[in-house]
Amino acid sequence: MKSLKWLGGLITIYIVFVVIFEAGYLGMMQPSFEEGGIPMLILTTKDETGEEVSKMLARFETEGKLYVSAHHWTRGWYRRAVANPEVVVEIDGTKTRRIAVPVVDEEFDGVAVAYKIPLGARFLMGFPPSRDILRLDLMHQ
Repeated sequence: MKSLKWLGGLITIYIVFVVIFEAGYLGMMQPSFEEGGIPMLILTTKDETGEEVSKMLARFETEGKLYVSAHHWTRGWYRRAVANPEVVVEIDGTKTRRIAVPVVDEEFDGVAVAYKIPLGARFLMGFPPSRDILRLDLMHQ
């Protein structure tokens, strides 16, 4: 019985840690990881009222295409981009208008394999649900 209490305590501590890490550190502070070699961008989406919401995200490119991945528990930015795919992307101070396109099938498999999420990162994120990926295509003027 004592070991079950310990296990329950450890699980509770882990859940609290994940909530603080996801909502507090990543969600509210929105740190940049560029110093660690992870390229970042600022994605501005619009909610259902038209209000703009900006979020700092890791970016990755493959075959000349720009991608972002929803691989955390919090995915409001992803839902907003899918609902209203006209977004603004800021990279190194330069803003571009883009269309957010959900990535599926073979393209998804190729990108997901090329940019795997390490076990340590998945542990810190509390082993979130399956990831979703958006391709951010330039809008034609």
